[in-house]
Amino acid sequence: MTPSHETPTMKHYLQFNDLSADEYAYLFARAAVIKKKFKAYDKHHTLADRTLAMIFEKASTRTRVSFEAGMYQLGGSVVHLTTGDSQLGRAEPIEDSAKVISRMVDLVMIRTYEQTKIERFAADSRVPVINGLTNEFHPCQILADIFTFIEHRGSIAGKTVAWVGDGNNMANTWLQAAQLLGFKVHVSTPRGYEVDEKLAVGAGGACASSYQFFSNPLDACRGADLVTTDVWTSMGYEAENEARKQAFADWCVDAEMMAVAQSDALFMHCLPAHRGEEVEADVIDGPQSVVWDEAENRMHVQKALMEYLLLGRQA
Repeated sequence: MTPSHETPTMKHYLQFNDLSADEYAYLFARAAVIKKKFKAYDKHHTLADRTLAMIFEKASTRTRVSFEAGMYQLGGSVVHLTTGDSQLGRAEPIEDSAKVISRMVDLVMIRTYEQTKIERFAADSRVPVINGLTNEFHPCQILADIFTFIEHRGSIAGKTVAWVGDGNNMANTWLQAAQLLGFKVHVSTPRGYEVDEKLAVGAGGACASSYQFFSNPLDACRGADLVTTDVWTSMGYEAENEARKQAFADWCVDAEMMAVAQSDALFMHCLPAHRGEEVEADVIDGPQSVVWDEAENRMHVQKALMEYLLLGRQA
């Protein structure tokens, strides 16, 4: 008999490439079922008596609420650790923390800086580890974004996503998703803030046929089915804020960019948003914006993900 704190055929979710296209098809379908139950106040306690440990080295609003509320709604419980009581690799080696924590809980979500930290933790964990965000990747957000697109427009296969802004963890993850799920990404970033192709592509991810770079953000948006962006200064890069504001001045998603996209194009932003910087207010608050659905859907897809990592496919 398998011990309760070890998952048979255990999987981690550290970057988008950790699951297959078939597994994503299941997760999107399962998230729709789980969301429907949530809206109907229909109890869905598939993870009763299971415990999620959440480790935060980066501040969070949506990640904490979506994982914590989601785990409780699945009938489980949550242990919340912050930098004050869990500094990975400082008070003790990351490997030792992983060995201890994973003997006491069923699932671990980590939101931290370097991807190597979460990889080291996962290597010594007896339970599945989920990436709640690192400097390099943000797979749970793209999981929610694609689910949101499917809700509003159907399959994302063959569609075009325009990424306007920083070549950050979100951009890296979009490139991986495009290769895996059969759509295209148009990327436009200021010079000096490009996507690290070696990181995104080298991780077994995107190939050149699934993405294209544009120096002009307007050209990137042309014909796009989805236009999306992020803050210009991510956590950990605050010292660069003023320099980034100058460099990114022409990369504010505005009505002109949305006008050259498809007439039914959606706008997304992983939030928090700075109106007047990376996006104009009339876009994020306009009729093509689905940012609030997108934010809520973090919880639903993560519930499907946690359930899948612990229980496998459910009928």
